[in-house]
Amino acid sequence: MMTRFAFLLAALVAFHASAQTFPNKPIRLVTGYPPGGSADFLSRIAADELSKELGVPVIVDNKPGAGGNIAAELVARATADGYTVLNATDLAVNSALYKNPGYKEKDFTGVIRIARGPTVIVVGRDAPFKNLKDVIDYAKANPGKLFNASAGYGSSPHLASVLFESVAGVKFTSVQYKGGAPATQSLLAGETQINFATAPTVMGFVRAGRVRALAVSTRQASPAVPGVPGAEEAGLRGYDFNFSFGLYVPAATPRDIVRRLHAASLKVLSKPEVRERIALQGMDAAPSASPEAFNKEVHAEVPYWENLVRESGAKVE
Repeated sequence: MMTRFAFLLAALVAFHASAQTFPNKPIRLVTGYPPGGSADFLSRIAADELSKELGVPVIVDNKPGAGGNIAAELVARATADGYTVLNATDLAVNSALYKNPGYKEKDFTGVIRIARGPTVIVVGRDAPFKNLKDVIDYAKANPGKLFNASAGYGSSPHLASVLFESVAGVKFTSVQYKGGAPATQSLLAGETQINFATAPTVMGFVRAGRVRALAVSTRQASPAVPGVPGAEEAGLRGYDFNFSFGLYVPAATPRDIVRRLHAASLKVLSKPEVRERIALQGMDAAPSASPEAFNKEVHAEVPYWENLVRESGAKVE
């Protein structure tokens, strides 16, 4: 009968061998939002480029719902072997929003931050609002009568909109969709009147004249979203919000595998053509120098997200 020590030794040898040969089969890249939004856009860039770097297929798996919790829980419970990876915004957000999101932040380890960007505040092309001041004046005079198309509880657009409400002193009626793409479609259809959206979701419609961008959610204008004013210039002081996406794996994933995924991702995000594709969608490539640096950044930002959720009044109803 194998002793406990022998069993542990065999397991360690197997893990080491696995790390040495990683990857030797397809990798599943899970995202918590449907096709058409920023999470999906970044996931498909990452999947295409990582497939070339790692020499195996990297397959995007959209698992929308519950503000990204369905996807995160799936990855948290996956085998910690590097073959199931999560692309998500800051996990601390849902930990603060939901009593039981189905996972804990400690269930993951970060691989690399992919990109940062502001949300874009847009209205329908026939809307009477020419700037943020018009929106704020109308919303104050008509509480709850402006319908906001939201990308789902816990999403960056959701937090951007509730922070806007808090800073501007207004109240929207927010309609929650399963991602940025269906939310923006509701604005195009006239079912909603305002949309806080990630740039990849709406910039094509802005360029085509189908919606109008009033501002970005950062205080100053963003080089990644040219021609659109910052919130302060557009009429709202004290409003400043941006978001980011990063890759995560289950916490017990061997460090050699995490470093392999980081090295491949860093090489991808260093390519000028990849950075340009990301920039064209209104975001900036923002790769972390190492997995350790990324985890340190994520940990340091936890109080910010917890305070934002608490102070803005964001909640899951």
